[in-house]
Amino acid sequence: MSNAREIIVRPLITEKSINLQDSNNTVVFEVKRGSNKIQIKQAVEEIFNVKVASVNVVNCPTKQKRMGRYGQYRFETNMVKKAYVKLKEGSKIEILADK
Repeated sequence: MSNAREIIVRPLITEKSINLQDSNNTVVFEVKRGSNKIQIKQAVEEIFNVKVASVNVVNCPTKQKRMGRYGQYRFETNMVKKAYVKLKEGSKIEILADK
């Protein structure tokens, strides 16, 4: 297994992820594209010292975006792999967004 810090890229702080954290005790991370659920579970348990109940993985494909007054500049967003990590009862990770 790779280093745990290499698998977990960063936590994703969005409105949806904060609502999931409050209601379902689920935390959302951006993870390395080659990682699987078992590696993600072990990495989260090692880094944050919590117990993980389940891991769901979503591959978000690239999107075409346009920019400029008339949309003349076109580019693609990066492909992202997200992990929805549900924690066991009694475990908690505090992730706050900078304001």
